[in-house]
Amino acid sequence: MNLKNYYYYFQSALSPKLCDEIIAYGKQHQAEMAVTGGYNSQNGKMSKKDINNMQKKRKSDIVWMADRWIYKEIHPYIHQANRDAGWNFEWDWSESCQFTKYGVGQYYGWHCDSWEVPYQREKLEDGTYPMDHGKIRKLSVTISLNDPSEYVGGNLEFDFRNQVDWERNKKKAIKSCEEIRPRGSIIVFPSFCWHRVAPVTSGTRYSLVIWNLGYPFR
Repeated sequence: MNLKNYYYYFQSALSPKLCDEIIAYGKQHQAEMAVTGGYNSQNGKMSKKDINNMQKKRKSDIVWMADRWIYKEIHPYIHQANRDAGWNFEWDWSESCQFTKYGVGQYYGWHCDSWEVPYQREKLEDGTYPMDHGKIRKLSVTISLNDPSEYVGGNLEFDFRNQVDWERNKKKAIKSCEEIRPRGSIIVFPSFCWHRVAPVTSGTRYSLVIWNLGYPFR
């Protein structure tokens, strides 16, 4: 899908106080190793081989959050970006927020957030399905929580893969999103866009990611 706008951002949208609150709240919880799709643990554990293979693509520490006060702060920006960027995607549900810590040498390689098929969930005890059943990721959100002076590297980068190989200028296709380095900046983009987080070479980068779902495109 070719788009006029591949992302939409709000620079320094969240206050330093709110960013501090989110970071402090994230640090109160036990972090876990970030995993990617296709790597399933058995009895809560992954083999060393699977961990080594997975961490060739992704290496970071995460905490899951699903607190209404966080969504209340972020949702207005998602709605505005969806409208002003001209996407107008239909969505009605947000997955748990992912608080992510990138330390030295940590990163997330090239990927897109959307899956090939909608979520398939089992019915609940009351006979209804969970809110994400039958839906896909449509809009992704990344929020920069700490000051860029506190780390080196860790840039969010996009690969706009909308040309055939022989016409594609790699330098122009790959964009480092410098606009969201300032603390409290928010970026919203379609979940099918390819992106990565470059390795952090010094310090620690904290971010918050939210995936927003809707029924498949028609």
